[in-house]
Amino acid sequence: MTAEASDRDHAAAEAESDAAAQARRTSPRSDLRQALGWIALGIATIVGSLRMDRLEKQDINPYTVPGLLPGFLGGAIVLFGLLLAYRSWRRLTASPQLRSARAASPRAESLRIATVLALCIGFAAGLVGHGLAFWLATAVFVTVSIAVLQFAERSARNQRLRGLALALTVGLATGLTITFVFQELFLVHLP
Repeated sequence: MTAEASDRDHAAAEAESDAAAQARRTSPRSDLRQALGWIALGIATIVGSLRMDRLEKQDINPYTVPGLLPGFLGGAIVLFGLLLAYRSWRRLTASPQLRSARAASPRAESLRIATVLALCIGFAAGLVGHGLAFWLATAVFVTVSIAVLQFAERSARNQRLRGLALALTVGLATGLTITFVFQELFLVHLP
């Protein structure tokens, strides 16, 4: 195989990958609606965490009170929702033709959302508390999620094995890190 043929194959793989990424891109309006949903969820989480009992009468350390972590997570959800809203607003104002544009493939977007929901429900209902150590269940969930959600893009670039290795590395690191943070820092007993 010549260098020119190799370069053409690489360019073709890059073009397929870019086309797959473009097909998955959502419309700015869809992003804005989703951002508003995430912001509402984050605010509801913060409000719920503030309404939790602080256990002052039991002399609980203020850094370990119930609601502290959910409050921080709600704040992070609001922050990322605001960033998504800002990005979608910029896309809407930058390109007038995007204002009326729909997602490239509503079916593909719905399938992706259904896949994410199935993975999350499978993790919560099938992996956690059913015999697997929490770190291992988390590692399996993160690895499978990355592998499934990036499969088309990795296949287009002919990087399936590299993608699986990356997914496994990130999954193991995530499982171990989350377990350490919750058990050692937050003193939360994990299943």
